[in-house]
Amino acid sequence: MRLVTLEDIHAAAAAIAPHVVHTPLLSFDSGLRIKPECLQPIGAFKQRGAVNALSRIPSEDRARGVVAYSSGNHAQAVAYAAKLLGMPAAIVVPDNTPQLKIDATRSHGAEVFVVGITERESRAAELVEERGATLIPPFDHPDVIAGQGTIGLEICADFPDVATILVPVSGGGLISGVATAVKSLRPNVRVIGVEPELAADAAASFAAGSLVRWDAHDRARTIADGLRAEPSELTWAHIREYVDDIVTVSEDEIRDAVKQIARRTRIVSETSGAVPVAAYLNRSLPAGPAVAVVSGGNIEPALFASLVGG
Repeated sequence: MRLVTLEDIHAAAAAIAPHVVHTPLLSFDSGLRIKPECLQPIGAFKQRGAVNALSRIPSEDRARGVVAYSSGNHAQAVAYAAKLLGMPAAIVVPDNTPQLKIDATRSHGAEVFVVGITERESRAAELVEERGATLIPPFDHPDVIAGQGTIGLEICADFPDVATILVPVSGGGLISGVATAVKSLRPNVRVIGVEPELAADAAASFAAGSLVRWDAHDRARTIADGLRAEPSELTWAHIREYVDDIVTVSEDEIRDAVKQIARRTRIVSETSGAVPVAAYLNRSLPAGPAVAVVSGGNIEPALFASLVGG
């Protein structure tokens, strides 16, 4: 299996530069800086991988459009990138996707199909077959992984003294790209994945040394709606090669982290984006300066108010 390379990630950085924000590093406290990917135009890091993947679709295939399946942020990212590049988009989301993310996806002109939580991939495959469209999966694609890896390039360039980088883990595309970039440039920097305890299949896999599968309904229990997917063979290969550890956090720790991020940095984080900060606040981590990738900020206003108001 061919892994994504540093050269792939540099090429992605050049391709997406006009269309994404080079997000800053903001001080959380003396030991941690956050990288707020919630400042991307669609409110999440997924824009990086989507723009890179769609920009590489041959011109003769673009009129047939793209299909994606997603729990929310990849849906918005593909819809945004398709609008940007003049392609039709059809997006399949599970029925537990926050309405905020569904509405945002439709606002970019995409068709949205809402299905049961175990049906999104099969429905996407049907749409690809019906339309002759190009499938852009949320993480199981080298161009998507390379796009997400540009976050690692930016951290290394902006913070040469970083010792540890904390990254949310779901399907594994984000941590695959970030870890590939970071370990290629700075092998001594530790890259640690963070998962909810209620969706800790990647942590279980890391401990076992091989992929461990959890039922989708079990993974759906977590409040971190963007972290309910499971790694693919491709992302697991990157995790096994480059990631130093995967730790888990509780639901209450995730809720508190959303509040702490808002109060200390004035940044809005969705629950999925807050898990690295939850790990920093509640787990023993290696010494030295750390960065937490706050992966997105697309949270329902009522939920956000309930989390930060207490």
